[in-house]
Amino acid sequence: MSNLISVPKNGTLSDRNSNQNVPTLSNWLDDIFNRDLPSVFTSNFNTGITLPKVNIKETADAFVVEMAVPGLKKSDFHIDIDNQLLSISTEIKEENEHKEDNYTRREFGYSSFKRTFTLPESVNDEKINASYSEGILRVLLPKKEEAKQKPARSISIS
Repeated sequence: MSNLISVPKNGTLSDRNSNQNVPTLSNWLDDIFNRDLPSVFTSNFNTGITLPKVNIKETADAFVVEMAVPGLKKSDFHIDIDNQLLSISTEIKEENEHKEDNYTRREFGYSSFKRTFTLPESVNDEKINASYSEGILRVLLPKKEEAKQKPARSISIS
């Protein structure tokens, strides 16, 4: 003889004599919120640009900022320097209209991002340049001559 009691997802104990075919409010809510939404509802949501991933590396002569932003054009980017602050941003607005015999479907889209970086004093802001290729925006921040890493040298003892 088994005395096991079934425990539903919500953690409440059910009465062994209750009618288990009748859904409770908590089971009904669990069912609604735990199932995947059909693709019809989610297909056009969150298609805008999220905050792009950035790699920053330092070499002996420069800092390199690489940003993964596929699907854009060079003209979509705005890169500004103001008071040792580097700002990289983009703003894209789209409007599509599809007409058929008895209906018109119109879609509007807007996506944007802005990333800001404080430049070190060692950056020569007069020589900063940027390139965009295969979905990667690359910003080269050359160092001032006095900040460049000097090669190692031996010192003789007198």
